Amino acid sequence: MNDNYDFRTHHNVFLTINNKKMTDIIFQWFKSITFLQIIDFVGTFAFAISGIRLASAKRFDWFGAYVVGAATAIGGGTLRDVILDVPVFWMHDGFYLSCTGFALLWVIVFRKYLINMHNTFFIFDAIGLALFTIVGIQKTIDCGLPIWVGIVMGTMTGAAGGVIRDVLINEVPLIFREEIYAMACIVGGIIFGICYMLEMPTMFTHLACGAAVFLTRVLAVKYHICLPTLRPENDDIQ
Repeated sequence: MNDNYDFRTHHNVFLTINNKKMTDIIFQWFKSITFLQIIDFVGTFAFAISGIRLASAKRFDWFGAYVVGAATAIGGGTLRDVILDVPVFWMHDGFYLSCTGFALLWVIVFRKYLINMHNTFFIFDAIGLALFTIVGIQKTIDCGLPIWVGIVMGTMTGAAGGVIRDVLINEVPLIFREEIYAMACIVGGIIFGICYMLEMPTMFTHLACGAAVFLTRVLAVKYHICLPTLRPENDDIQ
């Protein structure tokens, strides 16, 4: 054995090589993430927060809150993928269920702060609605289907999770009330379709669609804009 061999030097070289490999792996991973995936991840977190926040108002336990958050986050996308006959997205990437876990942890840690923010549920729900509408439309187009099908799938992706959430917490689904909810997805889908037919850049199309959904939802609530309700005939007689 060489008496002059320096173990510390060898160890430092080994660490340097491994750190470089790890850095390269992380860099390549970040490079592989698309803008649509970022939207999908943020939308998942936002919708999970909205579901968990509402479950906490109903005094669900941690597991129940997680189930409601997960159903809100992946329910619409699951239904979309089943109809499109493509692999269900969350079955091939555990991130989505993990993201719901992080959302639950976020609500637990910042519970007092979130409770005092009365508009928290609404804001996160509106963000998730906008982002999931984009994901649903784009994924449908990528499957080679026409834009009108994309608008239907985008609306389903955005709104169906909220329907499942409301059913689980024993509320009338928001989509069936007077508030503009699913219609906001349709408005955003129309904007997406116009940009798509005009061959606008993809990122601009996504941003325009998301902004249209979010603003439609926010303005409808702020100015109490709602759809007419269908009333029974005997109401007119009375």
